[in-house]
Amino acid sequence: MQIDRDVIPDYPLSWQARALTGLMRTTLKPASSLLMRHPLALHGAARLGRLARPMPLPAHVGVVPATFAACGGEWIRAGQGLDERRVLLYFHGGGYFACSPRTHRPITWRLSVTARRPVLALDYRQGPVHPLSASLSDAVEAYSCLLDRGYEPGDVLFAGDSAGGHLTLATLLALRDRGLPAPAAAICLSPWTDLTDMPRRANRWQDPMLPEGRIRWLARHWTAGLDARDPLVSPVLGDYSGLPPLMIVTGSTEVLRDEGHRVALRARQAGVPVTYEEWPRMPHVFPILADVLPEARLAFRHVAGFLSALEPPSSESTAVAA
Repeated sequence: MQIDRDVIPDYPLSWQARALTGLMRTTLKPASSLLMRHPLALHGAARLGRLARPMPLPAHVGVVPATFAACGGEWIRAGQGLDERRVLLYFHGGGYFACSPRTHRPITWRLSVTARRPVLALDYRQGPVHPLSASLSDAVEAYSCLLDRGYEPGDVLFAGDSAGGHLTLATLLALRDRGLPAPAAAICLSPWTDLTDMPRRANRWQDPMLPEGRIRWLARHWTAGLDARDPLVSPVLGDYSGLPPLMIVTGSTEVLRDEGHRVALRARQAGVPVTYEEWPRMPHVFPILADVLPEARLAFRHVAGFLSALEPPSSESTAVAA
């Protein structure tokens, strides 16, 4: 399969997707618009995220705590025949203030099956207590730690969603700028890549989940005192020369859709192969809904195809999450 390509998956929209997007539009989006207006809301949401109970996991999924110098995380192993010489480093989303590796297990265990390797989900430092630089420092340190433990750069994958997609791209740029070896590839699910105060007109009303005004408010909050045009702050403005192959997955009605597409175009201009997938009418980070959405489960098959294309032709084909 060719890596450098644009994909618009063709499928009949499931009733589950219709129901969920309708529910989000009438509950989650209005609630976000109402609550995300004061810094205290960030503290409250961060605490709620820590208290959230994770979804039950299949019997074949194992979770083991992991500890780093400044942060923690967890190892996720799922499925059979994992290659312990390889690893996927995952950065969860949540706007840099909410969620954790626990909340994103529906993604990470399926990535373990799909990539046929353990997944290290990093519990990096977040706001409102910590600045963006702390999150980036934790990500770079975790990757360096993996290399120190004997993993080869070519045996490491990065992946992340939303703010975690931002952290994925910022980490790749930081590693390149510091002269450190890059991982084999990176997967970004609905990445948030532009923290400048640019209004987002595309999909402002179509997005069933994210209010455009709250995204701008959050970006202004995190970039106070920073240069928002710094590529490590807004990776959409980065120079992607020398970076590894990328896979970018977005929903067609997302307010963040164009940011992912702009990264794909910018990376290709720098000679980076990019698989860009735009899924019709899918909400923000829809793969996390794989327990209920058929389209989300299908997305992991597409990830498997991307990973398979990275392997030499003689290599064993990549497994697919059930």
